Amino acid sequence: MGVRRTDLIKSATFSEMTGSNVFLKLECLQKTGSFKIRGALHKISRMDDDSKKLGVIAASAGNHAQAVAYASSILSVDSIIVMPKNASPSKILATKSYGAKVILQGQNYDEAAEFVKEYATKENRIEIPAFNDPEIIIGQGTVGLEIIEDLQDVDEVYVPVGGGGLICGIAIAIKATNPKVKVIGVESSAFPTMKESLSQKKITKVSNGHTIADGISIKTPGLLTFNLVRKYVDDIVLVDDTSIVKTMFLLMERAKIVAEAAGAISLAYLLDKPVRTSKDKRQVSVISGGNVDMYLLGQIVSKGLMQTGRLLKIFIDLPDKPGALKKIVDEISKANINIVEVEHDRLSSNVFPGTAGVYLSLELENKEKSTTLMRLFKNEKINFSIVK
Repeated sequence: MGVRRTDLIKSATFSEMTGSNVFLKLECLQKTGSFKIRGALHKISRMDDDSKKLGVIAASAGNHAQAVAYASSILSVDSIIVMPKNASPSKILATKSYGAKVILQGQNYDEAAEFVKEYATKENRIEIPAFNDPEIIIGQGTVGLEIIEDLQDVDEVYVPVGGGGLICGIAIAIKATNPKVKVIGVESSAFPTMKESLSQKKITKVSNGHTIADGISIKTPGLLTFNLVRKYVDDIVLVDDTSIVKTMFLLMERAKIVAEAAGAISLAYLLDKPVRTSKDKRQVSVISGGNVDMYLLGQIVSKGLMQTGRLLKIFIDLPDKPGALKKIVDEISKANINIVEVEHDRLSSNVFPGTAGVYLSLELENKEKSTTLMRLFKNEKINFSIVK
């Protein structure tokens, strides 16, 4: 009830890129757009009738919020969701659409979570934790059960790590069936919370950091998840935002899959992994969520095109005279490159009187086309710079 058995598909594209057999566990196609519904529904369904009458409350930046709201709606339980003030408007709207009351409090998940603890005590509501709870972890563990049922000879499973609920559930389920399967967690390099805690052999708080993977930007792991990760998880690795952006773009273009940043991070590690593994190795990447803000998605497309050498933005300093721009356009036409956008600038401090700055956004077939164009510009002694 309320939870889909999501597909596990082999990707020919990513298998070729990594030199192994890469399978994608598509939790981005789960109800509410992420794996979170598994834990939330299991937790709330296990509550007794008296507890359900009290209503529930949860803190979340988005995915857990939607999961608790949806689970509560189908189980007829009143729900309040506390979200950070900077939460995505689309995620706030989606949470409200499932019938929950939304309170905006704090600047991040941790501040929202502190507010929930106070509110739950004061108003006598049942708190539904995002990750540090046995019932939540059991619910998330069904992802692991499905993986091992669909791919019995799997070698490695890569899982996004925020608070650790998902990887704990997956690792327990998989290790109970086949202890030889390696379960590896992937964190944002801006929030290496679990990795630092394991290194220090105690729960460690990460105070600073910024990442587009807001769904896993957790400053402090839970005590339960920390201990379970120590026991069942083979390794924790890190990935930066540049790799995440490229992977989100590749998932859209090559696999027709929309994944949020936190959901794409496990595949990002496989694509960036410096040492290639055996071509016979079977690796599963859990694509944990697909709730990405549409404005961010537009940026991802642009950044992805730039990273793959198919969108180039240049600044050219020209004499402010008729025909000066035509010379540039003719050179671009010779290279068979499409001009997407033209922007003139005569007022910036780096543009001298009598000259005009021109920003050109160019659509290219590949990086080789860019090299060809740069060579043409240099031969014609055109003063240009690439805008990063």
